Amino acid sequence: MRKDAGVDGDAQRLSQLVWLLFLKIFDDREREYELIDGKYKSPLPPELRWRNWAQDPEGMTGDELLDFINNKLFKKLKGLSFGASDDPRGFIVKEVFEDTYNYMKSGTLIRQVINKINEIDFNRQEDKHHFNEIYEHLLKELQSAGNAGEYYTPRPITKFVVEMTDPKLGEIILDPACGTGGFLVSALEHIRNSGEIKTAKDEKKLQTSLKGVELKPLPHLLAITNMILHGVETPQQIKRDDMLSRPLREYGPKDRVDVIVANPPFGGVVKDGTEANFPASFRTKSTADLFLVLFMQLLKPNGRAGIILPDGSLFGEGVITAIKQKLLEEFNLHTIVRLPSGVFSPYAGVNTNLLFFEKGKPTKEVWYYQMPLPEGLRQYTKGRPIKDEEFNAVKKWFQNRTENEYAWKVSIEEIKARNYNLDFKNPNKKDDIEHKSPEEILKGLMEKEGEIGEVLKEIRKEI
Repeated sequence: MRKDAGVDGDAQRLSQLVWLLFLKIFDDREREYELIDGKYKSPLPPELRWRNWAQDPEGMTGDELLDFINNKLFKKLKGLSFGASDDPRGFIVKEVFEDTYNYMKSGTLIRQVINKINEIDFNRQEDKHHFNEIYEHLLKELQSAGNAGEYYTPRPITKFVVEMTDPKLGEIILDPACGTGGFLVSALEHIRNSGEIKTAKDEKKLQTSLKGVELKPLPHLLAITNMILHGVETPQQIKRDDMLSRPLREYGPKDRVDVIVANPPFGGVVKDGTEANFPASFRTKSTADLFLVLFMQLLKPNGRAGIILPDGSLFGEGVITAIKQKLLEEFNLHTIVRLPSGVFSPYAGVNTNLLFFEKGKPTKEVWYYQMPLPEGLRQYTKGRPIKDEEFNAVKKWFQNRTENEYAWKVSIEEIKARNYNLDFKNPNKKDDIEHKSPEEILKGLMEKEGEIGEVLKEIRKEI
């Protein structure tokens, strides 16, 4: 794909690859449906089905293939007239292709990509398992594709958040800014692994209880493909929309959910006018803070949430103070896990926190847990990301809370006294710098400055 003049950058290459994968996966699933149900009828016209234009390795190629994709395949898929209730599968295809494009300009190179994809059989368990790992790797690669990285949350984090919120079969689980669907996949696997799924009816109930919303076309396509890869037949509950664009008061009882797991986009600014959808005391341009208000509105009584927020939302003042006051008065914010630096490297250097809260009773105290970096590591990087096992200690502590060198609690009175500033440092583990006298600190800084001077001399020599 890198040889093709039409594809510019990794985000476009991924988008191109995923619509091809989507059609191949869709076709493999249809083969399975045909075996189970002899009367199964595809929602796609015969000439648009993968098997009829892409399956033959010696089939269409060059200009003929390019012309077919641009002037028949895309035009007809975008023009499908299915509604969500007539044919859910056809509706999913139409939704996926509404904002998808063919960027490649060489039909010969497209044929090479298609032939490579045809080596995978998505009905074979082994192929499917391996491809899930490859897909996860592709999603990680988004982190170095410019701002596309905002769509990906490291899987050890999504798994931990889901495990601690512990969604059950029958509960409605929502991610209002679902990106590539990581939290929803983790919730799906968590409930499947819990032993609650006994029948096909239970599995269907699970699949329809997962809801996601994503504004941008690429992550929406990635999320739908991700859900299909994880056995969700018709992921029509993954909507393409902006949940902040509706007035908050319009979200009523029918929109409320049992569990919210989310990583709202932070560091961004909402488009003009969006804040007017919120009450005057909560109006802000910060996406993360507006999403926090939305989460509070969307939870049912006794509903619970596990979300990621940047440090700025903890210590910020002004509008965020009013938002935090509402959170603490109407919800039990029982836990804040402070993540180590670099968790979202390389695309975001912001320090982040996991907040866990329940609706229906006020906060009396907040427990904090400061996750340490593994020994010998100064920061997580792309080459050394956070791992599942690094959450073992905090998982164990979560069930049986006691103060230790990483954990402490703060009363609501202390929080109110600081004007709802939630940025409390760990009182049980002081940084080395706090043990040093001013003279020692100054000496250390001067030594560092000397080292930097030597490095600069070496660089000058090289130049």
